[in-house]
Amino acid sequence: MDKDEKYRLAVSLLKDKYAQSGVLPKRSDFTPQQVCFIKQKLGPWPRALEAAGLKEPQKISSKEKNRLRRKKIKAERLRRIKHE
Repeated sequence: MDKDEKYRLAVSLLKDKYAQSGVLPKRSDFTPQQVCFIKQKLGPWPRALEAAGLKEPQKISSKEKNRLRRKKIKAERLRRIKHE
């Protein structure tokens, strides 16, 4: 089984579980081996659900959120320095 087939199998596991239950699958819906396999092929659970098309991707990545937060903190420090 090649890399693409394993990726498709992980996506298929998630989609099949969603089709059966009608709700987003949780880690507890799978065996520990299946959870490990899915996360290995698709990444952390929220990203795996996104890869399977079951969940909308985040609008802003965590990297971007952190960058904006650092920028805001820096601007606040500059404002405090100017007012001192």
